Amino acid sequence: MYVDRVLLADPRGFCAGVEMAIKALTWMVRAFDEPVYCYHEIVHNRVVVERFETLGVVFVDDLDEVPEGAPLMLSAHGSAPEVVRRAGELAGYRVDAVCPLVTKVHHEVRTRSEKGYQIVYVGHAGHEEAEGTMAVAPEVVHRVERADDVEALGDLGDRVALLAQTTLSHRDWAGVVDAAADRWPHLWSPERGDLCFATTNRQAALLDLVDRCDAVVVIGSRNSSNTGALVRLAEEAGCPRVEWINRADELPDDLHGTVGVTAGASAPDEVVEAVVASLAPRDGVETVRHTDEDEYFPPPRNLRDLLASIRAFAGLGFAGPPPAGSFDDRSVDASEALAALDYLSSAT
Repeated sequence: MYVDRVLLADPRGFCAGVEMAIKALTWMVRAFDEPVYCYHEIVHNRVVVERFETLGVVFVDDLDEVPEGAPLMLSAHGSAPEVVRRAGELAGYRVDAVCPLVTKVHHEVRTRSEKGYQIVYVGHAGHEEAEGTMAVAPEVVHRVERADDVEALGDLGDRVALLAQTTLSHRDWAGVVDAAADRWPHLWSPERGDLCFATTNRQAALLDLVDRCDAVVVIGSRNSSNTGALVRLAEEAGCPRVEWINRADELPDDLHGTVGVTAGASAPDEVVEAVVASLAPRDGVETVRHTDEDEYFPPPRNLRDLLASIRAFAGLGFAGPPPAGSFDDRSVDASEALAALDYLSSAT
């Protein structure tokens, strides 16, 4: 490889919802001696999931696989109401790590359905977030992905609302919005859009650098919707070459010139660092900053209560609640929490 320079997008990688979910699962692993179960992947990133699997976390796609009384976490993508209810009955201790932005969309679906609206929902088929959201009011939710899908819908009446999967790109969303607005003049949509601010920020940061690049490397797993949106965005922006990788060892060995690097919202920064090191740019790394992010989502309340109740005697150490004093989750980022968990695992 003969890479001259790396342009590093900022922001990139973990968003606030992913930070919250990863730390929440980390705290659960620290708090329970028995295996912790997680319904669906905690986030859509194989590096993160495999890390937790080495620590004994069991990921399942069916609650029938969870032993009665086991500690159970529900993933960041949100779950169907029936799954949440059944998980509460089955688990000895249940934590719902759903991203607050997804919770907002669930609330909008529930509220609009109660007011007699039909809901046009923009989302990807089979994605856990879309499946969980549609299950809130399945009788009135109509999933679409493209403008053509809007035209194909039957008569929905005059009271129609438009909602979306949070991890879509603006390009995924814009054409559907126009088609829906043309078909239903009194279309309702939330004042604050459903698209995740972190997803939007990562896309804008990529656009800030893509015109200067001979190639762009996008880091993240194939089942990550927001990562796929970054790949499509780079391609649509005319980048000569776009590489989608999950780990540094997947880098092709013939990259050259100026290479842009970004990462989806569930990709660890340690992978970004390894990718940059492998690229070994002769003229160094330039960080292209679009905006600063300081959003913080605290752990679910019942998990905070559990940690507060055990901190006096559990002695969970760094990256866990302190043995005395208040629990300051905000002062520890998810990468630090995972690293400390790895250290304790190797020491035992």
